[in-house]
Amino acid sequence: MQEALDFFRSRQPVNLAVVLTNIVVFIVLSIMGDTEDGYFMVTHGANYAPYVVEYGEYYRLLTCMFMHFGIQHLFNNMLVLIFLGDEVERLGGKLCYLVIYILGGIAGNIVSVVYDLHTGFFSVSAGASGAVFSVIGALLAVVLLNRGKIPRYTKQRMFLMASLSVLQGLTATGVDNCAHIGGLIFGFLLAMLFHGRLTFKTKDSVDNFPHSP
Repeated sequence: MQEALDFFRSRQPVNLAVVLTNIVVFIVLSIMGDTEDGYFMVTHGANYAPYVVEYGEYYRLLTCMFMHFGIQHLFNNMLVLIFLGDEVERLGGKLCYLVIYILGGIAGNIVSVVYDLHTGFFSVSAGASGAVFSVIGALLAVVLLNRGKIPRYTKQRMFLMASLSVLQGLTATGVDNCAHIGGLIFGFLLAMLFHGRLTFKTKDSVDNFPHSP
């Protein structure tokens, strides 16, 4: 019990708040109905291109980021986010992390909507995956900008992580790969844009940055 408390106390505040928000939303939706039912999810804020475009329900681009299709979907996303999100928040600061998470996730969902409109095949989409991929893209950018001088993260490791994550989505069924790839690209671009303007550490300061527990 104490180990669990120490673990959560060591987390970055904004990232922890995002993770807890995702969990709370999932619990509430699970009490209300079946989170693996597409109709239930779309009636409670999941992303669905016709509703976004034809009815102007743009809020779905945001609300869907905090909804998950079942406990496994939630667990997979939060497991990645609790660690990588902490790294980005440490390196970029609270505001920068939140912007990368929210805007990157929304951008990924926009790419998903555009793709669905282009193909004419519409599916209900939900999950933090686009935002998580935005975090991965941002961390990749920070590692590249600092020439790999981030504790525990090398260019090779980040490229491998990003590549395997995308590949896993492409080889699985029922995955919104457009949101993944869109989030990854926009997270990378946002981090490149913010570097030197907000609080991303310079190469020298990152060299001595403490390891996370």
